[in-house]
Amino acid sequence: MNYNNKSFRPVSNTANGETSSETVFHYIQHGNILTCEYSGGKIVRGQLIGLVDDIGNIDMRYHQVNSQGELMSGICQSKPEVLANGKIRLYETWQWTSGDRSKGESVIEEI
Repeated sequence: MNYNNKSFRPVSNTANGETSSETVFHYIQHGNILTCEYSGGKIVRGQLIGLVDDIGNIDMRYHQVNSQGELMSGICQSKPEVLANGKIRLYETWQWTSGDRSKGESVIEEI
């Protein structure tokens, strides 16, 4: 699976997360290396870097500045599903490595 030049938007997130339906992720992939810039909603600017395995799972690290001016960081594991319309949905489990270090789950879909 290749995520190059695909954009995603969250459809759900746990309450301790900062992304929302206003957040847009723009993915770039070279080989198995994935990078992304994102912003929107409570996130002023964010970036992530990850590795994509042979079936499209992503192991990533992210950092972002939120609307309160805080620098936040975390780790995330994403598992893909290809929808009937050919778009990709990612099921994510994540944990903050800053702040309260809490865990959460989110779902993002290709737009």
